[in-house]
Amino acid sequence: MLFAVRMDVDIPRDLAPEVRADLVAREKAYCQKLQKSGEWAHIWRCVGQYANISVFDVADNEALHRILWGLPLFPYMRIEVTPLAQHPSGLAADGDVT
Repeated sequence: MLFAVRMDVDIPRDLAPEVRADLVAREKAYCQKLQKSGEWAHIWRCVGQYANISVFDVADNEALHRILWGLPLFPYMRIEVTPLAQHPSGLAADGDVT
């Protein structure tokens, strides 16, 4: 199943710098591990914001829920999830993707 996920991050400004650095490093490692597995298919920065839009390719809702709750920055995020389905006007729908 494909999901588009928008993640807006709001780390408290008074968080200790070493705690912040550790969280950000663990977040990056977690994200890259999931990208290598293929579950985190795309990640795009939202320009000018501490936010991203990502595409996940996972087995089901529960798999996505597990991944999102495992994010080290999860407590500091606002997350919006949109399930995706193939559009009938897309080239892939006609089998005409090259």
